[in-house]
Amino acid sequence: MDHYKTIEEYCKGIGISRPKHSEFDIRRFKDNMKTINLKQPPFRHEFFAIALKIAGGGKAVSGHHTDFPEGYAIFFNSPFQILYWDILPDWEGYYIIFNQDFISKSPALNNILNRFPFLKIEKDIPLEIEQKQVDEVIEIYDDIFEEYHSNHDDKFHIIESNVLLLLNYIKRYFRKVDTTLHVSEEVRKTDLKILGRFQTLIDTSFFNNSDTNLSSKSHSTSYYADKLSIHPNHLNRIVKQITGQTAKQLIQIHIINLAKSRLINTNLSVKEIAYSLHYESPNNFSSFFKRATKKTPNSYRKNHNI
Repeated sequence: MDHYKTIEEYCKGIGISRPKHSEFDIRRFKDNMKTINLKQPPFRHEFFAIALKIAGGGKAVSGHHTDFPEGYAIFFNSPFQILYWDILPDWEGYYIIFNQDFISKSPALNNILNRFPFLKIEKDIPLEIEQKQVDEVIEIYDDIFEEYHSNHDDKFHIIESNVLLLLNYIKRYFRKVDTTLHVSEEVRKTDLKILGRFQTLIDTSFFNNSDTNLSSKSHSTSYYADKLSIHPNHLNRIVKQITGQTAKQLIQIHIINLAKSRLINTNLSVKEIAYSLHYESPNNFSSFFKRATKKTPNSYRKNHNI
């Protein structure tokens, strides 16, 4: 199964043109129809996507959601989901796609998984919307599209604000429906709940930076398995089956994302960031960060003009 780690790899893999930027992209479905693979075999990628589907035939499968609403719909792709489709060349609408680096650089999008839980892999249920709601969100997509293709130096500040606006509108729509009614009976609900609780535990383990009791325990699969009252091997099997990643990999991805965000958006020293991420030694943190990103924490910060 193909696994796309960059947005450029993803675009090439599905048969569309390269993105203008490496961390964020926006497309109109009708523009993609000229070259896209109408029948795309299962794959995974490492990004968030938020799409507005106005029209289009065929079948698209996102994670465990096999049945999309027949009318206007907003749907999501979460990192590590399995995706595939067999569609007709008549799709209309928009989608945005962005990676964790885009989130890390934006204070406005900090902690979006907790603020907007429909982006989580176990809760990203396709949502049917009405014409009035289409009119509301398509205007936002239009604005993002225009900014994205502009030459303004500050265009991503505007794009970030519009992404946040889009997310808040979608959150309002979700409050009006009982989304549990849309979940397929085939979904392994227990496993998805465990994955969701695991992801939440990872998030909360790094909220309280002064909790010295956690230390490096929060880096281990066994720590979270114990919190979930299951065996570490069972937790790893569930995470691997749903996301294609091991539990340890998801923990490390979260730590790297937090580190990037703190390097970019704060004046904390590397030592302070290391301790805030429960590393007992700043050198261990720096070594881990360099293995994962091919850059030292200081060089990463310098490259982002902080």
